[in-house]
Amino acid sequence: MVSMDLKTAVRSYQFGEKAKSELIMVSQFCVALTGFSETERAGGRRMLLMQMEATRNELQFAFKSTGLSEFSKAINALSEAISLIESNQFDEASQKVAVAISASTTPAQEAWQVLSEHGLL
Repeated sequence: MVSMDLKTAVRSYQFGEKAKSELIMVSQFCVALTGFSETERAGGRRMLLMQMEATRNELQFAFKSTGLSEFSKAINALSEAISLIESNQFDEASQKVAVAISASTTPAQEAWQVLSEHGLL
């Protein structure tokens, strides 16, 4: 674990937890999309892609604010998932979203440890 100052720990914890929540929602939408009828799927896919883009923007902000490579890994995995959704490969996209969730969770866990050690959580 990289040593993290308190300011970075607070930001990393906030960004990591928010990203994790958004990515879990994206993952659930990916799974739900497989059950949509063909007529519903096009609109559902567009909405999912909009949500994924918004989540990727949040991850980019997290990376720029903290410099933590885990957020960059999450961005890359989510970008791959977006491409897969655009190609109607929903199961494969869900797997990439899971990678993004894992990458986003790491900085939050590390930050939690730092904040906890300082009696802030």
